Amino acid sequence: MGDSLPAHNAGCGRAEVDFYIVLRYIYSRHTVAMVVWKGRPFQMSDVVKAPDEMLPLPAAQLHILLALADGEKHGYAVMREVELMTDGEVTMGPGTLYGTVKKMLNAGLIEETDQRPDPDMDDERRRYYRATGLGAQVLEAETARLERLVKTANAKQARQLKPRLGGP
Repeated sequence: MGDSLPAHNAGCGRAEVDFYIVLRYIYSRHTVAMVVWKGRPFQMSDVVKAPDEMLPLPAAQLHILLALADGEKHGYAVMREVELMTDGEVTMGPGTLYGTVKKMLNAGLIEETDQRPDPDMDDERRRYYRATGLGAQVLEAETARLERLVKTANAKQARQLKPRLGGP
């Protein structure tokens, strides 16, 4: 399945391997649990994952990664970008946005940035996000997956139309 031990604990002992297996089970079942690993809260970003293992992406995660693909943005700007790039077909409310952002932060797909614009031109309460290297890799893998899916769908539709149009 491609599971790997947390990167900072490669070569750890049997008890830590058993603990890791329990964590993978908990997180793979989407159970909410506060687990401490090496004195700090455990996050899925502690586990090195291949981008393909995170596919298919939920639509909200895909839209957020696309919105962040050209640079960091604050939450409201992400919501506006999603609406703009989908010609208004997708509107993301704050509940969906921030719930998804929390999951993406924990998965290591995005990160909150420390750099802030000029305080006179920005609201200090805003939080800015950017895609991580893993997030960019996952976006690329998901885009390739969707391209293959569209190609397959187009081929199937073309085959279905041929008999109706009197083709061979």
